[in-house]
This record gives sequence, structure tokens and C-alpha cells, in this order.
Amino acid sequence: MKIKADKAIRATLLVSLMLSVSLLSTRLQADTGTCGGASITLPFTDVSAGNIFFCSIGEAFFSGLSNGIDATHYSPAANVPREQMAAFVTRTMDQSLKRGSRRAAQDQYWTPTILPDSLGLTTVGSVPELVESDGADLWVANYSSNTVSRVRASDGKLLETWTGASNAVGVLAAKGLIFVTGFTDPGTLYRIDPTQPVGAATIFTSSLGAGPQGISFDGARIWTANPGTAGVGSVSIVTLNQLSVTTVSTGFSSPIGILYDGANIWVTDQGTSPGKLFRLDSTGAIIQTVTVGNNPFFPVFDGTNIWVPNQNSSSVTVVRASTGVILTTLTGNFLNTPNTAAFDGERVLVTNLGGNCLSLWKAADLSPLVGIFTDLSFGPYGACSDGLNFWITLQSTGQLARF
Repeated sequence: MKIKADKAIRATLLVSLMLSVSLLSTRLQADTGTCGGASITLPFTDVSAGNIFFCSIGEAFFSGLSNGIDATHYSPAANVPREQMAAFVTRTMDQSLKRGSRRAAQDQYWTPTILPDSLGLTTVGSVPELVESDGADLWVANYSSNTVSRVRASDGKLLETWTGASNAVGVLAAKGLIFVTGFTDPGTLYRIDPTQPVGAATIFTSSLGAGPQGISFDGARIWTANPGTAGVGSVSIVTLNQLSVTTVSTGFSSPIGILYDGANIWVTDQGTSPGKLFRLDSTGAIIQTVTVGNNPFFPVFDGTNIWVPNQNSSSVTVVRASTGVILTTLTGNFLNTPNTAAFDGERVLVTNLGGNCLSLWKAADLSPLVGIFTDLSFGPYGACSDGLNFWITLQSTGQLARF
């Protein structure tokens, strides 16, 4: 009886062990489940199809957000340290920027390695200054020829040339119209209606501060940065509905670049050493001063940070717009007398007038991407993006380059 009982117990234990091994083997295999009507298989042996987060883990894995702790384990119940969370967040942001851009939709993942390319050049006017995209076309202010060029972004064809814009410098596309600053004293603001036959630009007002260059829009009013003369610069505020102009000079020395971040107007002032970046209130009064590099020029806002090119320091100061705190000062990457910054939704490009080159950064982490020489005679000056390409004015040759 005892022998038979021992055999029965051993048999029962053997069956239990075999079942346990079978179940363990099943759990250690990659599983397949249905997500959104499609069958998917994950490589992780610790995530079963019965896990309520199976499809979420699958989406995170296939999108590149989370790769697991190794090739076959995800550790779904493990805690996530802040350092790992930072990696998840930045990967999510990078994927969103790359996949959500117009460049991705057009399968344009490359970065040019040379400039100019004869296929990407458009002849515009003499000494082109700043350039602006209206979403379909590029508008170029030509200082010496007193004209404004309209260039089709899809193929770089010169569509028309508007005359009568004396000493044209800055360009703004707003409310279906094009506004251009004229470097005169008193300053001039020109208006172009793209729906009308090409002709002469209309003088919208000739009551701006002296020598307006940079121009911006806050949704209701146009703002211009006016370097002025003899160290007395100003900012002009132009109300469009029932036209009026208010010019503020208090605290300004030689303001030149200007932008709107959705909450405040920011102005670069090159009249001091080192230069200043001012945050303004709705009346044009200075409410914050940020010390940047020497001779700051035309900045750009990337949705979070302001990038300020400092000509005489050959650097770019990156400032958090919400606080005015300097995050870093960039050098190297071919920076040499930087002039204008532009943002395409993912990357920031800076033109280098003295160095005749371009510098490119990844906006998300401020890492350098590439620096490119143009030519000793081109003089890259203004820049903008249409969401697909960067466009750069070449002062010395009177051309617009696609990058």
C-alpha cells in the first residue's frame, strides 16, 4: 500500500511539474494579439495578449517610443525613473516633429550638403534683405532696387516684381496682405495686396521711427524695430483698424530684430555692448531685459525658445521665452557673423553673413546638425521657411536660394 501511494504521489507531482513547465513555456513566448482589427506580434515574452495594455505597448514599441529593457523583455510592471521618462518624452517629441512635418509628407528627409545649387537659385532684385513666406509664395525685400519680389515656393519661379518700396528691408505676411518696412527717416511702411495686378507698393504710413528694419504682428497690430540715428532708436506700433502709429523710444538704443511669441513682443537691441533682448508689454514698454551677445540681429521663435544670432560674438543665444532665462550660448558649427535665424518646425537655420555659410541645429535638443559653406561672394543674409524648405537671400548676387 505504501509503495502504491508513493508511486501515485510521484505521478501527481510529475504531472503538476509538467503542467507548470508548460504554462511557464507559454508565458515565455512572444504573444500575438489583435489591435485595431489587425493582428500584431510583440517580441516580449512578458507581455501577453491578455494584458489590457497590450495594444498600447505595441504602439509604443512600433513607433520607436519604448524598446523594452532588452530584446525579449518589456518589464511592464517595473517603475519608470525620471531619467527614463525623459527619454520617452523626447522620443515622442522627435517622432511627432519628424512625422508631422511637411518635409515628411513630401519624403524629404535629406539635408543639403552644398549651397548654392544652380537648380535652387532664383534671381530677384539688387541687395535682397529679408524674406517671408505667406504659405504659398516667398516675398523678398530688395533694398537697392527698391522692389519686392514674389517667388513661387513650389518651383522657385519669379512670379512678379513690385516697385516703389524705397530701401525695402523687412517683410511681413498678415491678413492676406504683404507689409514691407522702408529704411527711411521717418520710417515707411508699405502695403501690397497680392490679389491685385502687379504694380507699385502702396505707402501705408510714413510715420514710423527712423530706419525701420524688423517687423512683426501680434494679431491686431504691426510692430517695427527702428534702429534710428545717433543711438536713439525706437519701436513703432501700427494699429490697422483706424490707422494710427505710436512710436516708443524710452530704453531703446538701436533695436533691429523683432518677433511675437504668442504672448509678448521681443526686440533685439544692438546699441549696447553686450547686446540686449527686450520683452515688451502691450504699450511697448520694456518689462524684461536679457543680456545676449554683441550686436544681436534677427531672432526667431521656435514655439518654446528664442534664438538670437549675435553678429560680433559669432554666437547664438537661446532664451526660454516663458521666463527669459538663457538656456545656452551656441558657438562653433560654422557660426561666423551670424545674421538671421529661421525655424522650419524641426530645425533652426542661421545665416552667417561674414562667413558666407549656414549653420543648422536640431531645435528639440539644440544639437548641431550641419554647417555649410556657400561661396566667398554670395553673402547669405535673410532666411525663412515655408515648412518644406529654407529660403536664403544672397545679397551679393541678388538671388534667393532654396535649402
